[in-house]
Amino acid sequence: MKQNGVSSKTLSAKELTLHHDTIGENHIGFSLETPLRADAFELSDAAKIEQIAYHFQQIMQTLGLDLTDDSLKGTPRRVAKMYVKEIFSGLDPKNKPSITLFENKYQYNQILVEKDITFYAHCEHHFVPIVGRAHVAYIAQGKVVGLSKLNRVVQHYARRPQVQERMTMQIGQALKEMLGTEDVAVLIDAHHMCVSSRGVQDVNSKTVTASYSGAFQNQSTKDEFLKYLKL
Repeated sequence: MKQNGVSSKTLSAKELTLHHDTIGENHIGFSLETPLRADAFELSDAAKIEQIAYHFQQIMQTLGLDLTDDSLKGTPRRVAKMYVKEIFSGLDPKNKPSITLFENKYQYNQILVEKDITFYAHCEHHFVPIVGRAHVAYIAQGKVVGLSKLNRVVQHYARRPQVQERMTMQIGQALKEMLGTEDVAVLIDAHHMCVSSRGVQDVNSKTVTASYSGAFQNQSTKDEFLKYLKL
């Protein structure tokens, strides 16, 4: 299929069924990188909004909704704009937060923890929300970063179709690269709406994932990090 000069492969119904049968309900991340086509950013944001609005309108019509109703007629464009500019804005590398490092003038060489960072992501298997908290920590190696930047890194990787395992590793890898240290820890606990609102419909379970590198692979340092999360 080719739209606005951009080629993409459209899976047949049979291929989609086989793909679902292979993956099933397993929330498996196949790679550290979010799966994107090579031409993912050839379309402008405006063009993406136009195409998504058109296709979402088709979905609504297929469901039998009356798009002449005042409450519904603006929904396709609202959804399209939300996808591109908000909840999936983390797909675009141009939206990756820039990080400015500062000299560690106080010579602080202990663990710095930023905990309870609230995020909203979306399960890439069902496109429903993942709502959770991220806790990140690092040990400075000569440079430190403004605390809000840690939040922004979390939000950037949350704002895309995700699996929690991949998101955890992506945040950890990004922080290591930005901070110039291997001493980074990331822990995420989250509710998955694909579990609570459909399928098994378990509203109480949560998923916890963690990534530890450098000094945090030592049990004593890891325990210190986890202790701070209980404060």
